[in-house]
Amino acid sequence: MTSRDTVLTRIRNALADVPRDDRPHDTPLTRDYLHTHADRTPQETATLLAENLTDYRAHVHHTDETGLPATVARLIAERGSRSVVTPQGLPAHWLDAIGPDTERHTDRPEQTTYDLDAIDTVITGCALAIAETGTIVLDTSPDQGRRRITLVPDHHICVITPAQIVASVPQALPRLAPTRPQTWISGPSATSDIELDRVEGVHGPRTLDVIMVV
Repeated sequence: MTSRDTVLTRIRNALADVPRDDRPHDTPLTRDYLHTHADRTPQETATLLAENLTDYRAHVHHTDETGLPATVARLIAERGSRSVVTPQGLPAHWLDAIGPDTERHTDRPEQTTYDLDAIDTVITGCALAIAETGTIVLDTSPDQGRRRITLVPDHHICVITPAQIVASVPQALPRLAPTRPQTWISGPSATSDIELDRVEGVHGPRTLDVIMVV
């Protein structure tokens, strides 16, 4: 018996009591697992998110709506970025404090990866952020744009509002549309070789700045 035969036999045995005309959603699934691992206030959940993002080497900044444009401009200046790209649906006032010396580009279908590689910083919102895993989820909504604009530039500024923070993955999934392309981000892009030498920026931004709006 080959390995393939062994696998298929195990599958058939596992499905022996399932009627042949049964469809995936005919039998309800029991979802009695924990939806979160602790009872936290919204502030405690936001604090946990910030801690886990920091553990993944993201840079976390806190501000309010009034101070958001100045924070965005400060991060661009500190990075030394000469150009930025933004999704078409990004709130315009987020960019109010950016100086005239910074080139501004809006996400467009005709932009190639070569065009985006020449841009220093991308600024986006997010679909939501998961506190327990320190994960940011993008789903190509108007304030996030196409996936490629968040993968090619070397610096990503991502803005998170309180309403977008959830405690856990089970709380996140019902809020995400399964038909939309999703990018799940836990810190800046990084990988390690067999000797555990960490290299950042291999398949995404080397630097991730997260602005949490309070």
